[in-house]
Amino acid sequence: YYLNSALTKIPEGLINLVSPSFNAFAQIFPKEAAAVEYDIGSATIFQKLVILAGTWAEFVLPCLLIIGLFTRLAALGMIGFVTIQSLTDIFGHGGETGAWFDHVSDAVILDQRAFWVFLLLYLVFRGGGPISIDRLLYAAFDRNR
Repeated sequence: YYLNSALTKIPEGLINLVSPSFNAFAQIFPKEAAAVEYDIGSATIFQKLVILAGTWAEFVLPCLLIIGLFTRLAALGMIGFVTIQSLTDIFGHGGETGAWFDHVSDAVILDQRAFWVFLLLYLVFRGGGPISIDRLLYAAFDRNR
């Protein structure tokens, strides 16, 4: 999900990871982007830095979780990302929050985002699994003592 979402924020390939796109501008700062007719050149330096940081986080953090490197830190970063994403969806895009544990399967804000945070909290407290790079590095350094 997050890697696919990150791909919508870069124009024409991974080489453009250092320049923010109008898609990312519209997704992260929807009201500001609409006010300047989605002209990325009108974005402030702060907005461009936030766009780049968000885009990079959306690529790097899930990859770190998949391979199990810096698992606790990456999971904590993803919790922050999910929180900012949810606030942007609610206040920036005017999305419906839904209700806690309602029967609506596409009420993505409260139920599904809480589920993501719950899963990520497990990784924050427990760390990576037995085949994670974290665990392998720990075992390698522990043998050297």
